[in-house]
Amino acid sequence: MQTSIAAEPTTVGSVLSVNVGKPRNVDWNGRTVYTGIWKSPVAGPQTVRRLNIDGDGQGDTAGHGGENRAVMAYQIESYRYWQQQLDRDDFGYGQFGENFTITGLADSDVCIGDRYRIGTAEFEVTQPRVTCFRVGLRLGRPDMPGLLVQHHRPGFYLRVIAEGVVTAGDDIVKTADGPHRISVADIDALLYLPNPDLDLMRRALDIAALSPGWHGSFRELLAAAEAGRPIAGPVTGREPAWPGFRPLRIVGITRESRTVSSFRLADPSGATLAPAPAGQYVTVRIPIPDRPVVRSYSLSGPPDAGTYRIGVKREDHGVGSAWLHEHARVGDALDVAAPRGEFLLVLGEGPVALVSAGVGATPVLAMLYQLAAAHSSRPVWWFHAARGPVDHAFAREAADLIAGLPAGHLTVRYSGSSGHLDADAFRTAGVPTDADAYLCGPESFMREMTAALLAVGLGAAHVHTELFGARSAINPGVVDQRPIAPHLPEGVLGSGPTVTFARSALTASFDARFPSLLEFAEACDVPTRWSCRTGVCHTCSTPLLTGEVVYRPDPLEPPTPGDALICCSTPNSDLVLDL
Repeated sequence: MQTSIAAEPTTVGSVLSVNVGKPRNVDWNGRTVYTGIWKSPVAGPQTVRRLNIDGDGQGDTAGHGGENRAVMAYQIESYRYWQQQLDRDDFGYGQFGENFTITGLADSDVCIGDRYRIGTAEFEVTQPRVTCFRVGLRLGRPDMPGLLVQHHRPGFYLRVIAEGVVTAGDDIVKTADGPHRISVADIDALLYLPNPDLDLMRRALDIAALSPGWHGSFRELLAAAEAGRPIAGPVTGREPAWPGFRPLRIVGITRESRTVSSFRLADPSGATLAPAPAGQYVTVRIPIPDRPVVRSYSLSGPPDAGTYRIGVKREDHGVGSAWLHEHARVGDALDVAAPRGEFLLVLGEGPVALVSAGVGATPVLAMLYQLAAAHSSRPVWWFHAARGPVDHAFAREAADLIAGLPAGHLTVRYSGSSGHLDADAFRTAGVPTDADAYLCGPESFMREMTAALLAVGLGAAHVHTELFGARSAINPGVVDQRPIAPHLPEGVLGSGPTVTFARSALTASFDARFPSLLEFAEACDVPTRWSCRTGVCHTCSTPLLTGEVVYRPDPLEPPTPGDALICCSTPNSDLVLDL
């Protein structure tokens, strides 16, 4: 990777104001957000340290702050631009959450890797501003994150190369040029705007100063492009094999254990179903009279079998699973959405540990089939936990597959006799620290197994989990989140299209009082994921199993086919969301 190139020191601007602010709780949409976006000018010399300026702080350190985002800079020229665009005259220094309000250094001129001396401190440009809803909160303009990107005026972060003292009025002296001369505005556009220049993106990856998170995003986008997949926003996976639901016929039912049965699904015409990568799942509409429900089940058979097999555990209070066990027959048709999911086996030659409990065996069993079909020489460990033999689904099947691998290892634990899986089980079996582990089972099981694998030396990046309930929320800065079961929204029920949240097992009629599907989901306490809330960052991108949405405003870049950006869309028909 290339580093910055020394240049003749040149004065290119000055600091008009140094602004700091400690994080604080702010009321927002009936919730509390912990944020450091409120910055105020401070007089006199200010000490700049490796992670921030004395007296300053960040509320959400996952998205802000840290060594590569220690100091935020924004230009007075952009202040004047926004005053005109927004018809505002109430701006003060620090209004955009910046630490340095500066003159000069436009985003179209400043390049990643450029270095500056300000006062006695040295800085390096690392990335554009993070597209975060909090700048909209600060300005009273929820659409502000999108506007900053759309108008190519994001501002930029600085890394502190040498700590020192900065005072309002100090000159900004450029001391080095960033390699490849890629501007902040161009880097921002590569990630957030349509039709990115892939050659420019490759050059950006050669810049050592670019923040690791942006490096990772660009690598994912380039990998998607090279694989022929859409690259809209963050990579969310493959395009589904078909849109919405299609009827598949049950061609086989097998009792796998006391509580688990397998259902083999095929195209009614006899056509071969598209191969599904091992670890993916399908969503099924279960035709319960007067109250159909939607549920998701992992595929458990060979990825290229031409049919799909799902394993369904009959839950004590499971309406959908009970109907399938009691009423489904060979020859019946079920509406099924195309395979989806990112719980995928990492290709390579390294060791693999497949860890499951109960019906959680299904996705890792598909991975085992994939390894067996490839006659893989990779070391493979199969760990399974069950209550006892009568509850052990797929026991013979998994044992036969492991026996056919040259480096296969099998460990089964029955809680009623041989005990539970734990760190000692992984140590005894000889799982190496460079293994990739794939976990599926009850949430508590995956939490315990993750801790056990970390205890024997696996890195967190090597532990992959699958969860069929609601995914963990990404609500940056929100501090008063409580675990509440999804429910119908309070007040009068809506009369709009029905919205089914598949992972949360909830169906509700949309109400126009909610400006977006995201706010509707929040009113139902369905766990959500978002950051910008204006269609820029794609954090909220959600598989759209069936139906159509309308965007208001239009996102800067549409999501990948089969997905919806719920932060800026409303239903145009009945929907099923994988949420």
